[in-house]
Amino acid sequence: MIALTQIINMSKTTWQLKNEALENAFARRLLVEYNIKEVTTQRQAINGTREFEFPVPTHPTHYKNTKLRLAVFKSGCVRKQNGTYSPYQLNKQYKQNRRTTFLTENGLETTEYVGIARAQIWNQLARLNYMLEYYLRNYKLNTTTDG
Repeated sequence: MIALTQIINMSKTTWQLKNEALENAFARRLLVEYNIKEVTTQRQAINGTREFEFPVPTHPTHYKNTKLRLAVFKSGCVRKQNGTYSPYQLNKQYKQNRRTTFLTENGLETTEYVGIARAQIWNQLARLNYMLEYYLRNYKLNTTTDG
């Protein structure tokens, strides 16, 4: 007789396989419909990251012929990988109350301030879709050539 945990593990594995198949189909659709190529390295794949190269320059005024690269991370981030000094997050920002405690000459003091936080996207398929929408909104509509 099959144990309940085995049934749960089998259904989890089935769910993971179906989800992975959907993600791969979405990546193929990016290539076919938008000429967006996946350039994920083996190390990135092991870490759950997928990186894509887009058929547009990194920056409209950029003189080098480098193409835009965006990546989606297992941690919930979507990042622009080139065009700046370091990769930066594209996830939506929101204001958040923060508190920090320091040891000063008066003892422990807590300060409160409003900081900027990023909304994490916890589903890989949702991250891929967010990445595509970012590209279409900021790059695709601003180009005059096909690509």
